[in-house]
Amino acid sequence: MIDYKKSNASLTTITRNLEEIDAPTGNLYLSAAILGKRANQISVAIKQELNSKLEEFATFTDNLEEVFENREQIEISKFYERLPKPTLIATQEFLEGKIYFRTPDDPQDSEPTAL
Repeated sequence: MIDYKKSNASLTTITRNLEEIDAPTGNLYLSAAILGKRANQISVAIKQELNSKLEEFATFTDNLEEVFENREQIEISKFYERLPKPTLIATQEFLEGKIYFRTPDDPQDSEPTAL
């Protein structure tokens, strides 16, 4: 389970020092690829969680009035809209050393780790 609700990630985009981002890998492009993969994982997990919560309110009628009156559904949606974006969460995790990665051609990586 992703702990994005307790993340230290900023809610807005901030300027980052590129040397901090490429320090764990030694390559800025590899760091960007790792961040992109992790952001996609976070995005999928958040979307699945949101969809599962919104399914509780799903109605299979064509009554438009019910859609606008469901305050609980609106509050859930607003909560997820206020969360930090997946790229900001992934960047914060990366800078805090919470993302484990390995390159397949590196013989020094003997311990299997996951992204």
